[in-house]
Amino acid sequence: MIKIDNVSKSYQTVSVLKNVNATISQGGITAIIGPNGAGKSTLLSIISRLLLADEGQVKIQNMDVVNTPSDKLATYLSVLRQENRFTSRLSVFELVGFGRYPYTKGRLNADDYNHIYRALDFLDLTEYKDRFLDELSGGQRQRAYVAMVLCQDTKYVLLDEPLNNLDMKHAVAMMKQLRRAADELGKTIVIVIHDINFASVYSDYILAMKNGELVYQGTPEQIMNSVILEDVFETTVKIEKVHSQNIAIYY
Repeated sequence: MIKIDNVSKSYQTVSVLKNVNATISQGGITAIIGPNGAGKSTLLSIISRLLLADEGQVKIQNMDVVNTPSDKLATYLSVLRQENRFTSRLSVFELVGFGRYPYTKGRLNADDYNHIYRALDFLDLTEYKDRFLDELSGGQRQRAYVAMVLCQDTKYVLLDEPLNNLDMKHAVAMMKQLRRAADELGKTIVIVIHDINFASVYSDYILAMKNGELVYQGTPEQIMNSVILEDVFETTVKIEKVHSQNIAIYY
């Protein structure tokens, strides 16, 4: 499991996380929702050690993420940042292959190639494997980044806005693939996501944040109600049942 214990973070005089406490159970998909500036990406960055907390602690399988050696942590946890900076002259195959670096340090073997091709196939990218990143659409690049993370083959997968640049078709396909990764590959997936209806339909647990605080947490059935969502997002929200799923109407 991931244990978040009294985590706080400030930038100068601005507090962006305030004593956040949560336990993310192993397996399934946990969605972090909330308005802009709620602290969602900051929390994910601290879990993945891309940022250091000012106070508090994060443990993954009882390992303190701050004190665990990077090579070891990278075999347990993989992360997709909201902004990715890779050279545009990398091919899709080369990018996805970076996911194997914690294991091989760039010297790929037959097992690594199997992981790469499996990740490409999982995200429907095999036909694009030889294309350079600047030859892809934004949505295709986003799928390639997610394939790289899945290729790392860690138990814990952290994704910051994995639906960025994806159209409706590919956003649905992405969430279905992440659901498959959780169900069939046994991954524990944590996603920061803006679309609360995707969180409702595809996640097992939801953390709702506002103003740097974790204000609600529970199953989609518990979180997807008008009172909670109107408090979190400060706008009128109506909940409708569609094919047994709670769907928020807020347009």
